[in-house]
Amino acid sequence: MNWIRGFLIGLQFFTAIPISKSFPIDQAHLKRTIQVFPLIGLFQGMIYSFLLYKLVEYTPFSHVASAFLLWLATILVTGGIHLDGWIDASDAYFSYRDREKRLEIMKDPRTGAFGVLSIIVLLSCRFLFIYEITTYTHLSSFLLIAVIPFFGKIIMGTVLLTVPSAKQEGLAYLFQQAGTKNSLWIYPLFIVAVLLLFPVTGWVFCAALCCYVFASWKVKSWFGGITGDILGATVEGTELILWLTVWLWHYFAMG
Repeated sequence: MNWIRGFLIGLQFFTAIPISKSFPIDQAHLKRTIQVFPLIGLFQGMIYSFLLYKLVEYTPFSHVASAFLLWLATILVTGGIHLDGWIDASDAYFSYRDREKRLEIMKDPRTGAFGVLSIIVLLSCRFLFIYEITTYTHLSSFLLIAVIPFFGKIIMGTVLLTVPSAKQEGLAYLFQQAGTKNSLWIYPLFIVAVLLLFPVTGWVFCAALCCYVFASWKVKSWFGGITGDILGATVEGTELILWLTVWLWHYFAMG
């Protein structure tokens, strides 16, 4: 039962999917939520793939229209929760100040020029990748799209529990207190299951692994650890690289 509750808590926190039921936000339930991060991501990915399949196969919409609706879905399904972290982290990073000042900038509710520019670049690149993927859509495309948020959430959970917190407060710290590195034992099982069932996703996994190595190294040097905003930025950055990977796969693997 805690696994199901953990999954629903995750949907409440990280998506805009309406879950009206209230759940206890204690360490036991938050630990389960962390452990089912990949399943939450896979659920999101299945929504994206299903939507694209319906648009391509059952509507007269152009590739541009289909790509736009899928692009919009990636924002609406999550409610933009991670985009906010991307904006705040970009403002902080591009200030080129010391760690303490960067953390202060992230707490500032105002959005600076670098935050605006960074979100434009991120969403523009995502739209480009989605559009070109839709022009060469085949069966593997739907599978690869489905695992993008799956691996993105794996990176989120792994960074959460393997990189120290930059401050003793906030959403990331709340989740971090509920789990340990040992809580991640189930992630390799999810990964192996996906790779065995669908070997083509290995390319996406390799890209996600590179993102983890980069994020765990740079987050500590740039910010001294994670915050909720840093975690959100990590998810958005990782998923952008995974969209890029799928886009390149369509060009070079499919010819």
